[in-house]
Amino acid sequence: MAKGKYKEWLTEEGLLRLEGWARDGLTDEQIAKNIGITTSTFYEWKKKYAEFSDVLKKGKEVVDIQVENALLKRALGFHYEEELVAATGEVVQVTRYEKPDVTAAIFWLKNRKPNTWRNKEKVDIDKIKADIELTKEKTKLIKGTDIDTSLMKALIEGRKQYDKGN
Repeated sequence: MAKGKYKEWLTEEGLLRLEGWARDGLTDEQIAKNIGITTSTFYEWKKKYAEFSDVLKKGKEVVDIQVENALLKRALGFHYEEELVAATGEVVQVTRYEKPDVTAAIFWLKNRKPNTWRNKEKVDIDKIKADIELTKEKTKLIKGTDIDTSLMKALIEGRKQYDKGN
């Protein structure tokens, strides 16, 4: 098959090869290299030819599902069979257990249920604004700028009240 000619890649055989490469986990860049085209041309073909894009998606979905299943299996723990050679030289089947992987569980939950499991920092915007105003007023005092100190006193009192409430 001549490299770089899109028509040849839109044949049944060409599309099957593309799907296989995607299923094998090759990146778009690697597939473009296999075809003999630049990555930019590859992306143009994906936009221009629906069957080209569709077959790549189909191939990648298979691998994505396999990886998702493997990640879930690691997160939950699993039993597996293993063949061992006994001291007598006999090959025996042994069932082993792989404990749940906490890191896999965390990764799964943070990605599948981000509203519940992602790391969150609560930010109090009103407190930040008050701190900025207080800092501005303190800076004016330090620089000796003539200001109305009643605002400064009100800001300090407001901050004290806020701190007592929290």
